[in-house]
Amino acid sequence: MLTDEVVSYLQRLRPALDADVEQIEREAREQRVPIMDSVSIETMLFVLKLAKPRRILEIGTAIGYSAIRMAKVLPEAHIVTIEKDRERYERARFYMEKTDCAQRIEAVWGDALAVTEKVASAAPFDALVIDAAKGQYERFFTLYEPFLAEGGLVITDNVLFKGLVAAETPGGNKRLWNLAQKIRRYNEWLMARGDYDTVIIPVGDGLAISKKMR
Repeated sequence: MLTDEVVSYLQRLRPALDADVEQIEREAREQRVPIMDSVSIETMLFVLKLAKPRRILEIGTAIGYSAIRMAKVLPEAHIVTIEKDRERYERARFYMEKTDCAQRIEAVWGDALAVTEKVASAAPFDALVIDAAKGQYERFFTLYEPFLAEGGLVITDNVLFKGLVAAETPGGNKRLWNLAQKIRRYNEWLMARGDYDTVIIPVGDGLAISKKMR
């Protein structure tokens, strides 16, 4: 995992963000809204710029940060993003309008485990981004991978979960330990799949990138 000093160094190197994106980052910090960290988002965006997906499905909108960042670097892409928290969904819609991205981002309000019919009409997708309830990663993957085109990418955030996936003892927080074990099982399940080629990159909180082989 990267040290705080290295993360700060990388943050200083990244190009300046526009004012709207900085505002979203600031609100996320102040309101403790979980968004992708700066190193992980830049890594994901770089991968997506290489892959050039035309249709992206994101599970976990929060206040729209990653969807808007994707829309800005992929001007030809259409993004569908799912969020179950109504207040965050509405805030995301606000920022999508404010950043002139609303026409290319379709925000879906609801539990990702229950809205497949709303999403199906937009399939197939060239990329699937999973960044929602960590204990449900395998269910999200299984539920939505049929909507992924051959050769498509699945990008999963937080797969190293503060390094706890590598711990051998629970430590002091049993809830975090149990969640880490679910993510650990997801990582092992994902890496064992013969129909996907997967790499886990130790940036931010851990980023898994899987390519659908067939």
